[in-house]
Amino acid sequence: METESVARTSQPTSIPPDRPAVSADLRATAPGEMRVIRRNGKVTLFDVGKISVAITKAFLAVEGNTAAASRRIHETVEELTRQVASALFRRNPSGGTIHIEDIQDQVELALMRGGHHKIARAYVLYREDRARARAQKAAEQQETRQPAIHVTLPDGSQKPLDMTRLQKIVEEACRDLADVDGTWILEETQRNLFDGVPEKDVAPALMMAARARIEQEPNYSYVAARLLLDSLRCEALSFLGHGFVEATQDEMAERYAEYFADYVKRGAELELLSPELTRFDLQRLGAALKPERDLQFTYLGLQTLYDRYFIHAKSIRFELPQAFFMRVAMGLAINEIDREAKAVEFYDLLSSFDFMSSTPTLFNSGTLRPQLSSCYLATVPDDLDGIFGAIKDDALLSKYAGGLGNDWTRVRAMGSHIKGTNGKSQGVVPFLKVANDTAVAVNQGGKRKGAMCAYLETWHLDIEEFLELRKNTGDDRRRTHDMNTANWVPDLFMKRVAEEGDWTLFTPSETSDLHDLTGEAFEKRYLEYEAKVDRGEITLYKRLPATQLWRKMLSMLFETGHPWITFKDPCNLRYTNRHMGVVHSSNLCTEITLHTNDNEIAVCNLGSVNLSNHVTKDGVLDAYKLEKTISTAMRMLDNVIDINYYSVPQARRSNLRHRPVGLGIMGFQDTLYKLRIPYASDEAVSFADKSMELVSYYAIKASTDLAEERGRYSSFEGSLWSQGILPYDSMALVEQGRGGYLQQDRSFALDWDALRDRVKAVGMRNSNTMAIAPTATISNICGVSQSIEPTYQNLFVKSNLSGEFTVVNPYLVNDLKKLDLWDAVMINDLKYYDGSLQKIERIPDQLKQIYATAFEVDPRWLVEAASRRQKWIDQAQSLNLYMAEPSGKKLDNLYKLAWIRGLKTTYYLRTMGATHVEKSTAFDGKLNAVKTDPIDDAIPGTKHHPAEAAYAEAAASGVKMCSIDDPECEACQ
Repeated sequence: METESVARTSQPTSIPPDRPAVSADLRATAPGEMRVIRRNGKVTLFDVGKISVAITKAFLAVEGNTAAASRRIHETVEELTRQVASALFRRNPSGGTIHIEDIQDQVELALMRGGHHKIARAYVLYREDRARARAQKAAEQQETRQPAIHVTLPDGSQKPLDMTRLQKIVEEACRDLADVDGTWILEETQRNLFDGVPEKDVAPALMMAARARIEQEPNYSYVAARLLLDSLRCEALSFLGHGFVEATQDEMAERYAEYFADYVKRGAELELLSPELTRFDLQRLGAALKPERDLQFTYLGLQTLYDRYFIHAKSIRFELPQAFFMRVAMGLAINEIDREAKAVEFYDLLSSFDFMSSTPTLFNSGTLRPQLSSCYLATVPDDLDGIFGAIKDDALLSKYAGGLGNDWTRVRAMGSHIKGTNGKSQGVVPFLKVANDTAVAVNQGGKRKGAMCAYLETWHLDIEEFLELRKNTGDDRRRTHDMNTANWVPDLFMKRVAEEGDWTLFTPSETSDLHDLTGEAFEKRYLEYEAKVDRGEITLYKRLPATQLWRKMLSMLFETGHPWITFKDPCNLRYTNRHMGVVHSSNLCTEITLHTNDNEIAVCNLGSVNLSNHVTKDGVLDAYKLEKTISTAMRMLDNVIDINYYSVPQARRSNLRHRPVGLGIMGFQDTLYKLRIPYASDEAVSFADKSMELVSYYAIKASTDLAEERGRYSSFEGSLWSQGILPYDSMALVEQGRGGYLQQDRSFALDWDALRDRVKAVGMRNSNTMAIAPTATISNICGVSQSIEPTYQNLFVKSNLSGEFTVVNPYLVNDLKKLDLWDAVMINDLKYYDGSLQKIERIPDQLKQIYATAFEVDPRWLVEAASRRQKWIDQAQSLNLYMAEPSGKKLDNLYKLAWIRGLKTTYYLRTMGATHVEKSTAFDGKLNAVKTDPIDDAIPGTKHHPAEAAYAEAAASGVKMCSIDDPECEACQ
């Protein structure tokens, strides 16, 4: 039992006479043994009873020792002691060491939280008096040196701790950073070291000291990253056998080139890097490295790179950051004519964080199996050979870090006739279970979980059971707990919902052509099948009110986070290459819209422009720099297609024939901060429009430049491009196909006529050019906000596969410093209110608007901004929607608004009930969400169907929801 364990490890040999009785359950705090570092450096066992003594003395000093107060003080002290001990063990769940000052800090905090302000004041004054006394005693003793600390080497021998070197690396870590204190880091580190400490524990102690202050000053994140960098250098240089193993940052700057050449050769020898990299001019590339760019990482960014991206041998990382970026650049330039020049160009773009390639490209570029593409889309046939062939393809594609999107609509529904056995089908769900387990079994080379998304059209007879795949109740054999799901919704269904009509479900074995029809053609054929039902010619079907199915779709979306809602017809009507086939699904993260068939598995190659790096000091988006970035980025993405390792021939065939890429953006929220624009504003919507117009213009122009140099993609003729129909122009096709159910701003600012003429004359190198992916990991590397997301919280603890990281909004901190509002009280308030500013009265309203968090931004603003972007994008966007107080009525209107505003897809629905809010303290504050009014009349004539009971039941049941900071969630990496 926990009680017995802690009591044994902390029980003192005798009880001092002034100690009050301590109950057994009060000593029960955690299973691990904790040791306390005293001020003299001695280490003793943690004794919870001493906390009780200290608090009791503080109460007695203020209130006296009367009989009347005795019992009340005893009960209060016991509760406060429990709180302090619990907080200490939460921070150190496995035991370990803690400094005496940290314990006293917790006591002081507990007194303040409990409202015992006089007692807390007396306790603080007592601590200050004792600190002065100790300082005076130390001065009197005239100590000339600190007690020597020895470190224990791996072989058991000891040597003195090299304080000179520690001082040097801390000085480098703090250089040119405001409001950081290197002296404090050294003192704090020494407080947590003891004579004989293992040498390997010294560097983590330095980093932990810096990490502890990130919530107080964001620049400590850079300090912690630079201290981590010192450990990385030692690890890499030791592995390569370099004599300058303990090189500091300044020393390493002179030796990076020498290290780089050795790193490439050793990587090739170990068969971790392609031998072709050794045939580059390594001296030229080494001279092009910029060691100072190692200093621009946040702690989260560098730790993520170290844990998940750097190549390693026997768990030893020997790849340093600039070598990593150059390795990726070399891999992408391997087929260029002047490949050294292009490698340097690509390296400069990556290492500056102006653009970042997607995770598979970063993982595998320059390796023996360069699987660089991000997304694969396939359609599953309606026969056993085809079904299990598709599952095998999924396994092969997933093995090398590809995300999967599968269209299952062709698979016949439950109850359909099987001619070969004269039996009846079990439907699509059992096969989805097999696909789910395949994704779990093939975990992308051990680097991240396999991830796939299954799509099903809304007219499929198994759609209702499909909606329940992610439920935690029911027959587990018909559940897919690890696979994402998405509805592929035709416009006709949305019209039936708006008009409160009926909807008919069919089995594809009897209505197979619906799968390949879109727009008006789909509607015409669907009506013909409904007429066949009325005439009795189709007997396997189900008819129900469209609003009933819509309510269930929204209920499951709220309850399980799935299936996502994506729209079939705008994806097809605006598809630039629709003459080559039908888009049957999107991908894992809903931003890719490419056609698939039995002979072609669609592939897309992704990367994202860091929009915030393209804002000038004057607060203007730098169009010249943006064009330069996009031109190089598009070349890199196009190179991926020819270099990529294809594990199945259908993927290679499709990618080389159509050459689609997906250029996206990240850091949108950072950009708004720099421009002083609240996310929930017309200005933000306008900026989303204008910035995406620039990205679209330059991406299309870059593809025409590549076509002029390398040739147009082979299926160009007959495409919308060849007809002079650009993504902006294709919105008219949606309006025509829907018969008017479209409300979208159609303004533009640039001269598109000249570019339109160039596209028709020169052609395009790529069938598709743009897609906004989630960027969950690469934005961490670059230290900016994810994709187009609003800020989650202004202060929180982020969890991912690299651990837990304190994240604080540096823009907010800088603004509060200017107003002299950034202090310990403000930090405490932000923790209490879960990173929200709304209830902190002394913060100006303007800052509350600028720094409103995701759940405080009305989700309609997210849809409006996405709508403005969508008109410029030839693919789609991974659009998360946040709702603090969801209801059936609000969801009904929000998703109808997304449809009528012309969005192609939506992604996760984030709700407060679905999101685990983590804190770095024990406060129990609730997010002060801004209440949103319902969105009325999104579609003319629509009545609302709240389904409030279903939502209340889901919220009360505590079902597992999708978590925005779930370290196990890899869908958007």
